[in-house]
Amino acid sequence: MKVLTIILCSISMLYTNSMNAQTVLPLYEGPIPNSKPSANKEKSATDAAGILRISKVSVPTLTMYTPEKQSEKRSAVIICPGGGYGILAASHEGADVAKAFNNLGITAFVLKYRLPEDSIMIDKSIGPLQDAQRAIQLVRENAQQFNIDGSKIGIMGFSAGGHLAASASTRFNEQLIDNPKQTSLRPDFSVLIYPVISFMDGITHKGSRMNLLGKVQPIETLQKFSNELRVTEKTPPAFLVHAGDDPAVPVANSISYYEALLKQKIYSNMIIYPQGGHGFGMNNKTTADKWMNQLQNWMSDNKYL
Repeated sequence: MKVLTIILCSISMLYTNSMNAQTVLPLYEGPIPNSKPSANKEKSATDAAGILRISKVSVPTLTMYTPEKQSEKRSAVIICPGGGYGILAASHEGADVAKAFNNLGITAFVLKYRLPEDSIMIDKSIGPLQDAQRAIQLVRENAQQFNIDGSKIGIMGFSAGGHLAASASTRFNEQLIDNPKQTSLRPDFSVLIYPVISFMDGITHKGSRMNLLGKVQPIETLQKFSNELRVTEKTPPAFLVHAGDDPAVPVANSISYYEALLKQKIYSNMIIYPQGGHGFGMNNKTTADKWMNQLQNWMSDNKYL
């Protein structure tokens, strides 16, 4: 508790002293659950497109981005970058998005979640979801200190990060972390950008599925990790964005999730661009439309702002 207390004191200073202030929070105060003893081999590099790629993540963190002005408690968004459960595209699907939320007066958190590997995890299939649940728990339990509304905490994910965010939205009753306060692990809304939703053949992104589960899995396991099959009346509403010509993650992923929400009368929002491919982040170069503007309107209409 001492570590977290010191961090929170620093946060209060950052609110008044810096625009887009960033604070890196350790995700866990003690031992990281479901981990094997191993050396930290994390690496980061910027590719030719200027995208920061982080690999070999075994020590998860949560980086908080606070807006310059925030006179009242507002919603918060936890962002899960994509990367096929093999790397994290931490800039255009992470830090850049957090800063865009700050411009709306919203506090954002970028989750650097563990990337599944048998060498660092007892069960690699649940490691990322444990980190997403812990991120929701941490933000909700410290909502007052973070100056956010604890009843308006959303989760956002790109590509495989979208699978993680959708999993957090459909499997929140599957408690995978210690939760002595019985804090709700259910996100209040989700934002899913060209997400991997399903692990079923013919629709899934095979790289994401293989990295999380391995090569061969029974049909029951694939169904368990296919979020379109796990939507219930308690699943939070979603804002989805996809391109119809996505060659990596078929648009059927978003469509199937949206249809599952509709069946439960969970009225959400979906934008399907004719073109754009995969991995365009906030800027689909094939259109003048900016989905972040539509997201702002959706959040406002649903009183998430």
